[in-house]
Amino acid sequence: MSTISNRKIPVLRELEPLLPANEAGIKDRIVSSIYQQAEAICSQAVRTEKLSVDLDARLDSILTSRWLGFPIMLVLLALILWITVTGANYPSQLLASGLFWIEEQLIDLFIAWGAPPWLYGVMILGMYRTLAWVVSVMLPPMAIFFPLFTLLEDLGYLPRVAFNMDNLFRRTGAHGKQCLTMCMGFGCNAAGITSCRIIDSPRERLIAILTNTFSVCNGRFPTLIALATIFMSALVAPAYSSMLATLTVVGIIMTGILITLLVSYLLSRTLLRGTPSFFVLELPPFRKPQLGQIIIRSLLDRTLFVLGRAVVIAAPAGALTWILANSFVGDLSVFTHLANWLDPLGQIMGMDGIILVAFLLGLPANEIVLPIIIMGYMSVGSMLELDSIGALRTLLLDHGWTWLTALCVMLFSLLHFPCGTTLYTIFKETHSARWTVIAALLPLALGILATLLINRGAGLIRL
Repeated sequence: MSTISNRKIPVLRELEPLLPANEAGIKDRIVSSIYQQAEAICSQAVRTEKLSVDLDARLDSILTSRWLGFPIMLVLLALILWITVTGANYPSQLLASGLFWIEEQLIDLFIAWGAPPWLYGVMILGMYRTLAWVVSVMLPPMAIFFPLFTLLEDLGYLPRVAFNMDNLFRRTGAHGKQCLTMCMGFGCNAAGITSCRIIDSPRERLIAILTNTFSVCNGRFPTLIALATIFMSALVAPAYSSMLATLTVVGIIMTGILITLLVSYLLSRTLLRGTPSFFVLELPPFRKPQLGQIIIRSLLDRTLFVLGRAVVIAAPAGALTWILANSFVGDLSVFTHLANWLDPLGQIMGMDGIILVAFLLGLPANEIVLPIIIMGYMSVGSMLELDSIGALRTLLLDHGWTWLTALCVMLFSLLHFPCGTTLYTIFKETHSARWTVIAALLPLALGILATLLINRGAGLIRL
């Protein structure tokens, strides 16, 4: 159990029923006494603005309200994603047009030099084209999303999110601080795994580690946004397309949170039984945003860092994908053989073999799953230059995609094995190959089950 306190907000009494009456009362009195003494000392030593303190208390009474806390969280999340979806379309198209124009010049240059087709195939059609897609699709959404998310962090709102989520995590038998590690996982799952060190209990720390992959990380946001924009927005009138795309991404995020709570509950009552710990979380005062720090942290420390990692990983992955798609055994490429072998499983999951191969080859980073899908389709089908979202829509539709396919891919993107960096981090944190394997197989099993059920349910509705 956790007790959460602010300078002028009393310890929450609605948490007491979760503990024995005498234990809850003792802990509340101890915490209240500590903060009262700290406030008395602070008031004598430091001159504070009463207006600022009262304003913080009034804001907290709204943002952490039992009835308004969660709606405000959802509205802010939806607003950030809506701004990201609507604002990233044109820059993404413009960037893609420029990068694919460079691709044409590079191909002409390789041909003028007399380079063999396999060389510019690997270098340009494999590595460069994948890089161009990663940059054009990932950079604009991240350049919008990260500053907005960092702004909320700099304002001091994220601890209020942890406050609102704390009670839910405690009810699942997990540690209240798990909501903080979950929020960190929205940036990077590997960073979220590392942040689980703030949880003292080994049992509860392990629950947080095993469930952190259900937080939608930076590498999955561009794929979710692109597919929601292409397919979900087409289901309604153009005036409501951005809204539906935004709600779809929000729905995937909320699904991840619900699955985090459900799996935490099951683990705490099966493999990792135990009693939840007690801790105190202090809500910091609201702060005036530092625009310079926001720009540096969001664009340099986050956007360019994630993009750089994706580029480094995407380049060899793009080359490998092109080689597999253009190396033949008999009449079929190695990539096609793999895709055909996985296609029966992919079909009953609402996808296809190429999509499953892309997830396997995308183990180094979630950022490159969609580019590998594109490379797979382009290697076995028409060589389409993806200079816009419309071109991507055409490519996917030509290969049988529907809104149901997109939904299954988005859901499987949420529920599949963690990326290689995250798995390595899990092993370093747990020092256990067993728990690392469980961390990989648990979400994968849930992803297969969830897509099977959705595809089967949609098939029954059509019948």
